[in-house]
Amino acid sequence: MATYAIGDVQGCYDELQRLLDQIRFEPTRDQLWFVGDLVNRGRQSLQVLRFVRQLGNRAKCVLGNHDLHLLALSQGNRKPFRDDTLRDILQAPDRDELIDWLRRRPLLHFSRKRDLNMLHAGLPPQWDMATARERAKEVEAVLRGADFHEFCLHMYGDEPRRWSDTLDGLPRLRFITNCFTRLRYCTANGKLGLKYKGPPGTQKKGYLPWFRVPGRASSPAKILCGHWSTLGLRAEHNVWALDSGCLWGGKLTALHLGTQFRPLQLPCPGARQPAE
Repeated sequence: MATYAIGDVQGCYDELQRLLDQIRFEPTRDQLWFVGDLVNRGRQSLQVLRFVRQLGNRAKCVLGNHDLHLLALSQGNRKPFRDDTLRDILQAPDRDELIDWLRRRPLLHFSRKRDLNMLHAGLPPQWDMATARERAKEVEAVLRGADFHEFCLHMYGDEPRRWSDTLDGLPRLRFITNCFTRLRYCTANGKLGLKYKGPPGTQKKGYLPWFRVPGRASSPAKILCGHWSTLGLRAEHNVWALDSGCLWGGKLTALHLGTQFRPLQLPCPGARQPAE
């Protein structure tokens, strides 16, 4: 049995299938871990969502920002963006089953056997992994519960910028969500820089990639993540970043989670141009 972690797919179904052919994925034997953003901007989001769902326990998937955007659209709490490609899902006959499956995906997957964590974006420097798991459970409970619709209405926004144990209610849930699904940069004291999206060196002075913050409490843990296409495939500080920009004409990455982490990549033609 082999286990592979897959970078952001974002609706690029054909590319995903070619990558799985390349690694000789056997669904009755192997397992796939997806770092989030299964959907949106690529042209085949519905096919991707159906495929991953039908894998059942052979697939582990965490929620990304585009996955949450789909959930918000499904509740009528958000207008589509011009570059969204989610209409097929929202109009599909199995829409309700797909949305219900997606809202029950975690923000953080932890394998005790592998001593390995998977999330979509990042963590603030104050949280160790035990804390991160507890914070993830708070949002997961809301997504799966009676307050799902209300949360989708209020989860958007950049505030608050810093963590405090005294945060409560929607501000607390929003901060947690932003870390797990949007974070790239923050300051040494944990102020989020959510508007900075370029590669390291393009951000405002004082902001660092979240995994390079000195003294980060989660630094002893091994973490898989995605979200950051301009960073590309990167392995440093116990973090393996797997979004290698398939959507934009980069590559789709599979990381073999064996005794040594070995990446395999598929060149992609690109479903979108950066200006789209």
